[in-house]
Formats: sequence, structure tokens, C-alpha cells
Amino acid sequence: MNKLHKILVVDDETSMREFLEVFLSKEGYQVSEAKSGKQALNMIQKNNYDLVLTDIRLGDITGLEILRQSKKRNQDTIVIMISAYSTTEIAVEAMNEGAYDFVPKPFDNQELKHTIQKALEIKTFDQEKERTSLELQDNLHFNSIIGRSPGMQAIYKRIAQIGPTKTNVLITGESGTGKELIARAIHDQSDRKDKPFVVVNCGGIPDTLIESEFFGHIRGSFTGAISDKQGLFESADQGTIFLDEIGELSPILQVKLLRAVQETSFKPVGGTKEIVVDVRIISATNKKLEEEVIEGNFREDLFFRLNVIPIKVPPLRDRKGDVELLSKHFAKKYSSEMEKDIVKLSSYAIDFLNKYSFPGNVRELENLIERSVALSSTNIILPESLTISMYKKRRWVEGIKGQRFDLNDVEQGVDLDKILSTIEHGYLKKALEIAGGNKSKAADYLNLSLRSLRYRIDKNS
Repeated sequence: MNKLHKILVVDDETSMREFLEVFLSKEGYQVSEAKSGKQALNMIQKNNYDLVLTDIRLGDITGLEILRQSKKRNQDTIVIMISAYSTTEIAVEAMNEGAYDFVPKPFDNQELKHTIQKALEIKTFDQEKERTSLELQDNLHFNSIIGRSPGMQAIYKRIAQIGPTKTNVLITGESGTGKELIARAIHDQSDRKDKPFVVVNCGGIPDTLIESEFFGHIRGSFTGAISDKQGLFESADQGTIFLDEIGELSPILQVKLLRAVQETSFKPVGGTKEIVVDVRIISATNKKLEEEVIEGNFREDLFFRLNVIPIKVPPLRDRKGDVELLSKHFAKKYSSEMEKDIVKLSSYAIDFLNKYSFPGNVRELENLIERSVALSSTNIILPESLTISMYKKRRWVEGIKGQRFDLNDVEQGVDLDKILSTIEHGYLKKALEIAGGNKSKAADYLNLSLRSLRYRIDKNS
């Protein structure tokens, strides 16, 4: 597909222009060069380019004018700006004018390659979307759940299948993956959707109170029971009860819950009369209940009663493509709530988000975007606006020796000389790589004299 894509490289620096021409041609693109802004404008008027890669500072006119004319000629042309003199203000201005992204020099070759690939993929995707927009839109959302990844598509199908039934469901997955949203979607797909959906956090209620919370109590049944109380199971009659963190239930409560599930009835604490209910039970846990059963921490008979239909929610790191979709959704949501005008996330910001593992899953991503919207001083979320931007700054260190340096490690003691040596080695290696081995250029990239560069290379060799 790459051979169909035409790229125009605009840079008045011969070595950079020639490097980009060779680099991108090897990737299979049709590459044209322009050594000045005027030449670029002339070429843009005569040809249709899928992507224009232009420096900000040119000898005659600025890259911003190249951007404007490219968009005027063809709104679908992707424009990526590059510059060694980057500032947040310039980046925001370029992106407000319609630039796809702003790449500071010196850039990482693989990151630039990835940015171009992604931009062209999105363009192709958008073209397909215009032809199949309705079908595609249906696949992006299910109730309040968002995701286009294969794992989420499979869950959408399962929800549609089991929603209309009364069968009990066990949802498993890491914390923050959205298990409650899936439970609500199942409820909304059933004929119980107009009845109660009662949420119970099994790990958030003290053991001394949980039986009373589940099944209610009779006045005087224990100290503090000053009146009769309806339990959550009774409150959920005709509807659905969602037992979150089911793996946290004590053995005694597991026995009582098993009886309620089997008999569809229970007695309030201190009561003698059976209360019969019609409740669908959806449970969720971030534990591996099969292992809990083997270890004797969870009753096998209760496990089988709850796990009639299992749904396993994939972690966010395994949901390829969903991070960008969710990020844009949360940015729009919190921009509206905070009355801000956040129009987009830069592709570099999305790129950094995609490379982060998100141990807290969707919940962590939502909190991150909310914080970024609140703190952003521009209408575009840049990598600098993200609180994980430290990941951006130290990611290349991992690539050198497989190490990650965390400031929090200072409390345990660190070898500062070793850390600084590793970081210096990384910068030297990257500068020489970008400069194609030319030490003079590498020294310029690092703002060093040639003599100082040679000294540091010898010291690190």
C-alpha cells in the first residue's frame, strides 16, 4: 500500500532533505523534494500529495505557509511539521492550522516512521469510514462501553447473546477494565432494564455488616438495629444485582450467598420469615477464582453457580487501537464538563499513551486525560500535558541497557554516576545515529564542541 502514497519533503538543509528522501524511499513511499518554500508551493499546485513533511524555518517562506497552501489545495493532505526550534506556541499554532503533528529535531527515525505510517493509516481509515460509517459506528460503542479492538467486539457479541436471558454471569479482569460497565450493558439488554440495577462492593463492606447489607435485618436483631432494614437482594427484586469483588467474600457469607442463589430466597438477620426474590446475579472479580477454589479460599459450588457464563475483559494494554479512541472520548467529555475547548490530542501524545502499559487500565487512562484537560493551557493536548511524560523522557534509556530510572528510587539509594553515564551514553549514541556517524553534526545536535564530544565518546567507550 505504501507505494501508492506520495510524500513531499520540504527542507532547505540539503543533508536533512536527502536523508529523508532515502529513508522514506526505503519504506516504499514515492518521495519528492523541495529545497525552498517557493518550490514547494509550485509543486503543491501541480501535484496531489498524500503527505507533506516540511520544516518550519525555510529560507524564503515559513512552513506554516506551506501548511496553509497544502490544506487550501487539498484538505485531505496530511502535513507534518518538523523543526529544531520547537516551542509549545508554534506547535499549537501549526496544529490549529491543520497540521497532523509537530516533530521536534533531532527526531527518532523510528518514531518519525511510525508517525507517518499512522497518519496515512488514519487517512485510509477515514476514507473507508465515509463508505461504511454507520456500520463502523455501531462497532465502536456498546451502551457506555467504547472500543473497536477484537477483544471488545467479542464481548459486544456475548452481551447481545446473553442479555435477554436470566443466566448468572461472572466477569473477570484486572482492576479498572470496566467490569461494571459490562454488567450494566448486560442488564440494559435484558427485559429487566427498567427494574433496579443494584451495585454491591463486596470488598468495601465490613464483615460484621455485610450479611445485614445483603439480606437486611429485623429491628433489635443486634446492637444498633433500631429499625427493620431492607437488604440489597430485596432491593434488586425483579432486577439485577452486581456483586463486585466477589472474591473478597468471607467463607461464612459464601455459604449464605450460595443458599440465596440456590433457593432464590433468604431470611433477614434476626428474622424467621423467608423472603423470595427474582434476581439476576452478575458477579465480577480481579482474582483468578479457579485458583482461589483450588486453594480453598472460595467455595467450588458457589463458583459454579455464579460462573454459568464467563466474560473475561482484556486489559487495556491488549486492546490495540482502543487507547486512542478512549483518549479522545475522555478529552471530549472532560473538555465539555470543564468548559474548555480541547479540540484534539496530538499524535505524539497518542503515541506516548499507546506505549504506556496502563497498569490501572481504563480507569487510569480516564484519570490521566481528566487531569491533562484540567492542566492544559492550550486547546491541544501535547505530550508535555500528560503526567506520564516522564515516560517519554526516559523511554530511550530502556532501549540502551534495558534499564528504567525512577526518581522514587532515590529513597532506596541509587548510583548517580552510573545513571548519568548511561544517560550520556544514550544521547551520544542517538546523536551519532541521527548524524549518520558524522561527529561534527552530532556535536551540533548536542550543543557541544567537537573536542568535548570526542572526549565524552572516549570516556564512554
